[in-house]
Amino acid sequence: MGMRKFVLSTVSLLAVVAAPAAFAADIPQPAPEPYQPPPQAAPAYNWTGPYVGLLAGYGWGQSDWDGFGRAKPDGVMLGGTLGYNWQAMGSPWVFGVEGDIAWSNMRGGSFAAFGCAAGCETRNNWFGTVRGRVGYDFGGVMPYATGGLAVGDIKTERVGLAESNTTNAGWTVGGGIEAALAPAWTAKVEYLYADLGSVNNLGTDIDFKSHIVRAGLNYRF
Repeated sequence: MGMRKFVLSTVSLLAVVAAPAAFAADIPQPAPEPYQPPPQAAPAYNWTGPYVGLLAGYGWGQSDWDGFGRAKPDGVMLGGTLGYNWQAMGSPWVFGVEGDIAWSNMRGGSFAAFGCAAGCETRNNWFGTVRGRVGYDFGGVMPYATGGLAVGDIKTERVGLAESNTTNAGWTVGGGIEAALAPAWTAKVEYLYADLGSVNNLGTDIDFKSHIVRAGLNYRF
């Protein structure tokens, strides 16, 4: 009789323990959430590729008339730009080549002296460059150094006596900063120092040097 009670008690206890587990198994379980991939970092900006643009600026310079005096022409400049940048994947260094051509209104600053009593004047009607660029990218903002060939006209006038208009090649050096506005658009500001060499008017050597500050808007392909 005792063994029978023991068996019945054990069976009852197992039934009590198993009942909640069986009941829990019947409760509907929520569906697993769909897999969400981890967020990916935004791709780094890359400067590689060709571009075209517009530029506008202001130039001021000095033109020494050997033995006579110095003209100081100044004026606005408007033009266009064509270039190409190359940036290795994962590297912040950017290398490029850029060319531009601009209409120039650098004139004025005439002076009067012996040999040009009615005035001597130097003008610059157009100006262009072909330059290399080396920049360092800070996530879409790139300071850069630049330098290369400068080409432009030097027009000189002894009022009432003689004029000359010569295309000269020289050099330029400078720097600037360019920033991405959108995936295809960038804007820049830069400074250039340019030396176009010298020309001759009635036996007088006349040089032309200028400082140029300008801004540009570029479209990248």
